[in-house]
Amino acid sequence: MSHDGLPDAEVRRTADILFTAKVKADELRFHVAPESSVIFTGNAGDDSTSGSDRANLPDKVQENTTYRDIEIHYAIAAKLDPDVP
Repeated sequence: MSHDGLPDAEVRRTADILFTAKVKADELRFHVAPESSVIFTGNAGDDSTSGSDRANLPDKVQENTTYRDIEIHYAIAAKLDPDVP
């Protein structure tokens, strides 16, 4: 599994809000390819970010394709802008 997609360790360590998740599945199939995005609103700082590392699952999945032995590590790291009340 590559570690290129996650927010870097320093951003995660210093985040004001950090959400992480790990998903594993023996088998996963998409009948419709999902569209997803993360939008930071409110007083999130410019260095807020999100990303994932995946094993056996491409960034863009194909419809009606079965993926086996998948693993996803996902993180959202938000830094709050101290100048916004």
